[in-house]
Amino acid sequence: DVRLVESGGALVQAGGSLTLSCSASGLVFVNRAMGWFRQAPGKEREGVACISWSGSFTAYIDSVKGRFTISRDNTNNTLYLRMNSLKPDDTAMYYCAADPRMKNPNACLGVSAGRKPDFTYWGQGTQVTVSS
Repeated sequence: DVRLVESGGALVQAGGSLTLSCSASGLVFVNRAMGWFRQAPGKEREGVACISWSGSFTAYIDSVKGRFTISRDNTNNTLYLRMNSLKPDDTAMYYCAADPRMKNPNACLGVSAGRKPDFTYWGQGTQVTVSS
């Protein structure tokens, strides 16, 4: 079975930093695009960042560009999201997700324009709360 387990969420003050991790098992991690999504109370889930299966392409929504960095360690089947200069608006449950297709060249296209990748494997989420 595919299993994605997020960790690293916490309560942090505005301006602070966090690094989220997502450990993957049960799938061929190295061949799949991966993404981070978030959902705040009363809001729709949005795609925050996406990384291609090779790691050579990344995409971010405008609100996190320059502050968040997505990366992957294909040796250890782990996805990361480094979040700097956190703002109260970043408060949400953060989820990692995996593309069901392998070596999909278009997985992350349009993320910067607000498109949500249609990934189907999901973790249980980790809570990030940013206080003002």
